[in-house]
Amino acid sequence: MRILSLTRETTQNIVVDLLKRSPGQYPEFERTVGTILEDIKEHKDKALFSYTKQFDGCDINQDTIKVTKEEIEKAYDGLDPDFIAILKKAYKNIKEYHEKQKQYSWFDSKPEGILLGQKVTAIERAGVYVPGGKAVYPSSTLMNIIPAKVAGVERIVMASPPDKNGRINPNILVAAHIAGADEIYKAGGAQAIAALAFGTESIPKVDKIVGPGNIFVALAKKAVYGHVSIDSIAGPSEILILADETADPKFVAADLLSQAEHDELASAILITTDKRLAEKVSEEADRFIAQLSRKEIIKKSLDNFGYLLVAENMEQAIATANEIASEHLEILTREPYQVMTKIKNAGAIFLGEYSCEPLGDYFAGPNHVLPTNGTAKFFSPLGVDDFIKKSSIISYTREALRPVYRDIERFAGEEQLTAHANSIHVRFSNKEE
Repeated sequence: MRILSLTRETTQNIVVDLLKRSPGQYPEFERTVGTILEDIKEHKDKALFSYTKQFDGCDINQDTIKVTKEEIEKAYDGLDPDFIAILKKAYKNIKEYHEKQKQYSWFDSKPEGILLGQKVTAIERAGVYVPGGKAVYPSSTLMNIIPAKVAGVERIVMASPPDKNGRINPNILVAAHIAGADEIYKAGGAQAIAALAFGTESIPKVDKIVGPGNIFVALAKKAVYGHVSIDSIAGPSEILILADETADPKFVAADLLSQAEHDELASAILITTDKRLAEKVSEEADRFIAQLSRKEIIKKSLDNFGYLLVAENMEQAIATANEIASEHLEILTREPYQVMTKIKNAGAIFLGEYSCEPLGDYFAGPNHVLPTNGTAKFFSPLGVDDFIKKSSIISYTREALRPVYRDIERFAGEEQLTAHANSIHVRFSNKEE
């Protein structure tokens, strides 16, 4: 891995390079996605079945597109009971964490006859997309469905691409069943996003779509935003590690590679105050790569977006971490909690050498659907809040409105909105006030 001295110019160049990975940087695919969306919108199931045949090599119809109870039972039969038990343990941890995020309606009444408040309501229908193909992610299935369930979503509709035999991977089916999906459909890619956004004869229209996917899925979610809500437009995975001389180079190297194996566009960055650590991490990374199954992907990722940066001091390292705003941030320093208090921008923060990133991916409880491409500066992890909406409550009695109605009339007048002013005025115009 390349070792660089950390400077303002280095930071700026890295940030620019990372932003190039954003789905918004691939306009050549937008026309294809747009065609698919319009086709699904107009021809519904007919187009969906055609694209499924074209892209997944699978013949489906209205009778076979929805996963049956029998198919879920068969998926359970095909899995190792020990792995099913692990899925259930992860489900418990994730559910307990997200239950602490729940919000409740509140009302504040005042003696003069004013009632103000906020009504919290879950969205009615959530669509969850779970990718298939090269990689299978039962962890993402849990992470996207569970917060929706905790929020109280009435109907959770999942879509995932089938294989050539018309089957969804059993790991995904079992995870979806454990998490509480109400319906599961065999549909993938941009065509699945379109079906969830617009509805077809077989797949119901939802109110919000969440879940990761390839560039076509990301661009489809971007395009349907407004017809439905979405969680975010996720970019490739990222990890940034802040470390000092106390960090174990083997742990650092292993954690960097855990993200580099996701994708050739994944980013793995170390910022350290110790040049010797950077050199040792580079050596350990080379040793690990030789043993790992996805070595070609890892090498391309590190060549394109892997950096070992040597900072002058921890203050400079922290400032750079805040500028990059990484999806995952590990702090492997002598005082990780102290460093954590100075972090402003990160999707998830992992403290100490035994809190490695895969712990968050699979098991600990916090959501692994995180902001990427610097959006941790203004976005948060997926959570219960993403599946609720809030309504403001306002109630005034006549006695409460009387002392302030002229102020409101004046305010409306200053904005030259006479109908607004009249709406207040008519309530008192026929009475002596």
